[in-house]
Amino acid sequence: MVNMRILGIDPGLRSTGFGVIDWHDGMLRYVASGCIKSGDGELPLRLKRIFSGLTEIIHQFQPVQAAVEKVFVNINPQSTLSLGQARGAAVCAAVMCDLAVAEYTALQVKQAVVGSGHADKIQVQAMVMRLLGLSAAPTADASDALACAVCHAHATQGVAANVWLGRRVRHGRIV
Repeated sequence: MVNMRILGIDPGLRSTGFGVIDWHDGMLRYVASGCIKSGDGELPLRLKRIFSGLTEIIHQFQPVQAAVEKVFVNINPQSTLSLGQARGAAVCAAVMCDLAVAEYTALQVKQAVVGSGHADKIQVQAMVMRLLGLSAAPTADASDALACAVCHAHATQGVAANVWLGRRVRHGRIV
């Protein structure tokens, strides 16, 4: 079994969700979650708040891997670009703290947590609560970040664990 602390990140320019879980002997355990609010103002300062906030969280909770939700393309190109920049700040914070970073689409995260890639936010929140034994639902952004961390924990089982840990699999063998 793979034992590790995972930081899940749901990037957003206004609110970046984070969730920290422990994956130990096939069991999930909630550690912390919340949101980094970037506030108003110039884009560079908002990106700095995301970067600094995640760096502080990484130093506080000492995860060994990070899982980040991939950006999807939506109707408004400006929104997509802004989201991509927030995601870039989040990925840079993780990489600068020497974390391995895995990326998942929203479809992959929902599939791993709920069992359906088309689940809504309420279903994701309910399953995150159930999987982590929480008595109350985290905010939507924190719940999405925890779901991303849970998705990564499940992806690290079996042969996939060796890929995430820097090993390669070739023809069914670890090399």
